[in-house]
Amino acid sequence: MTSPLALTMGDPAGIGPEITVGAWRALRETGPAFVFLGDASCLPDDAPVEIVEDVSGAAACFSRAIPVLQSQLSAPVLPGSPDEANAPAVIDSIARAVGLARAGAVGGVVTNPISKAVLRKAGFPHPGHTEFLGELCGVPGREVMMLASPMLRVVPVTVHVSLREALDTLTGEAIEAAARVTTAALRRDFGLPNPRLAIAGLNPHAGESGLMGREEIEMIAPAIARLKAEGVDVFGPVPPDTMFTPAARARYDAALCMYHDQALIPLKTLDMENGVNVTLGLPIVRTSPDHGTAFDIAGKGVAQADSLIAALRLAGTLAHNRASSIQERPE
Repeated sequence: MTSPLALTMGDPAGIGPEITVGAWRALRETGPAFVFLGDASCLPDDAPVEIVEDVSGAAACFSRAIPVLQSQLSAPVLPGSPDEANAPAVIDSIARAVGLARAGAVGGVVTNPISKAVLRKAGFPHPGHTEFLGELCGVPGREVMMLASPMLRVVPVTVHVSLREALDTLTGEAIEAAARVTTAALRRDFGLPNPRLAIAGLNPHAGESGLMGREEIEMIAPAIARLKAEGVDVFGPVPPDTMFTPAARARYDAALCMYHDQALIPLKTLDMENGVNVTLGLPIVRTSPDHGTAFDIAGKGVAQADSLIAALRLAGTLAHNRASSIQERPE
């Protein structure tokens, strides 16, 4: 990559500042380079920092210091004690990063963890990063969340809603839309020419032929049939309790799951350290670490940067693949 990645500030009272430094130390010699969008004062005091006027100076100084596009926080930062007064700066960091990516100034966006509860108190209307990014990119409702690691890729069809709401809003059309976006992203961004999708059932034993629920018969199987008719390599509905064994995972490139925990529990159990949140369906590349703000350990020097490092590396790979895909398109 020639363009750096934009790394957002996240909640400055969480572990974002610590893992930012940890990621820089791990990547300073190999890349991908990134520029931190936030207040340099929230970074640990022993971290070398270089304020840059624009992203063009980030790559040149990355090996010796963390490049920072400076912005000012409204309140002092106390690790572990978030302050909603800093919410506007947190939100602005995300918006600036997306703007830079859409303008082509950075290769992609990597987001440090935010506190949804803190932002909500400040009037933030979105359930999380994913939905906000869809709006910023002008594709609201088309964004799809993937959790990816070297061991497993999962996509929940319904995301940041209660389980009751997930059951009430799940539709065949939503399943089909998520499958199409996932297939396209696996081809373009992950470099898989013939991606295979496994579709999870909703009920125990995938409904057991209707004995434990009819959603598989009436909703999921018809959606799978329509996808197959379009040429999507997809199979299911697969019983959720057996689709994440090593033998089962070898049969697909991504698992499409019906609700949040059905997807995230196996990913985080198998490989949380290397798990990366990827937003599909956007005109930009976006990844994030697969964990939250961890206020309980912030500032204690024990936070591990592994997931952020994985997110930065994957963002670099996806940006490269996407650029190559665009260049290879026929006129």
